[in-house]
Amino acid sequence: MSTLFDANDFRIPPGILHLCAGGKTPALHALDAALGRYLADKSDGPAGDARQEAMVGRLRGKLAANWGCAVEEIGLVSSVAEGVAMLAESLDWEEGDEVVLADIEYPSLAAPFAMRPGVTLRVAEGPGGVAALVGPRTRVIAVSSVSFLTAERVDLRALRALADGVGALLVVDHTQAAGWARIEAGLADFAFAACYKWMLGISGIAVAYWNRARQPGWAPRSAGWYSMAVQGRPDWTQPFALVPDAMRFCRGNPNHAGVYALDGALDYLARHEGIEAHVLALAGDLRARCLAAGLPMMTPENHGASVCLPHPEAAKAVAALEARGVLVWNGRGRIRVSFHGYNGEADVAWALAALKGVF
Repeated sequence: MSTLFDANDFRIPPGILHLCAGGKTPALHALDAALGRYLADKSDGPAGDARQEAMVGRLRGKLAANWGCAVEEIGLVSSVAEGVAMLAESLDWEEGDEVVLADIEYPSLAAPFAMRPGVTLRVAEGPGGVAALVGPRTRVIAVSSVSFLTAERVDLRALRALADGVGALLVVDHTQAAGWARIEAGLADFAFAACYKWMLGISGIAVAYWNRARQPGWAPRSAGWYSMAVQGRPDWTQPFALVPDAMRFCRGNPNHAGVYALDGALDYLARHEGIEAHVLALAGDLRARCLAAGLPMMTPENHGASVCLPHPEAAKAVAALEARGVLVWNGRGRIRVSFHGYNGEADVAWALAALKGVF
């Protein structure tokens, strides 16, 4: 299997095997021009400002098409953590309300709920244990569609049915899926995704999805000039309205540099078909070869674009792999190997040989 992308389109140094998509992907060379356009527009006064806002609209349209939803349901926020925090603080919690999530859930999704007064976290052993903890006091089911820790893919349709059965919100983090997987946004009440991984964007911008059909009356508890419906000189003695769509997640200026970069990255991704099949085949191949070689494995059969191997000295192992020109991701006692379109079958063999050397 050859690569899907031309690796020369990316900032990958010669002789380096880049397997870090689950952490941060290498930057596209094309983003230099995209960021240059942003800087030019930023410098051009009101006319440039209008072009920046037009770019925001253009990006939201592309994201809506990718996520299968209306453009009005797509907002922008600085990070998944900020978006989830805005959501968590907006809900009318009652003492004893429960949030159900897995013990391996990513902090950006879990921590904002964990810090809400009166909220009880019910913590399952792995994503597969979430369903058993859902009950009449469940207010939110919070889940990543693909686990950052193990690369397990969850059954969002099943969780949607569970949430509907008890009147709970389904809140989804698509960070480990967006950019390679088909996103069915409408399964969630709210969903988020960072953009600097498989989406090939940069940090400081994230997608915030608001299912307006399921949650028509939702509003955040905080605002800024950008999320207000009417600009100008407000009469602060009177109530004011928020923008009617998901851009109410964006209280101040959006990260326009991130907007231009992500817009260019989505154009690049759109020129390549079969990304999901490509990365899943590579990850499946490496997983099978690792198991055949007797290497330890955390990633189940229903996996995403990564393969995760437990290691007692993961940091040292990742450093040793880097010294051999293989870039993988460290953290929480495991090595994570992630594939994107610039990887091919030869990279699987290279990765396996390198991994054997640290076990």
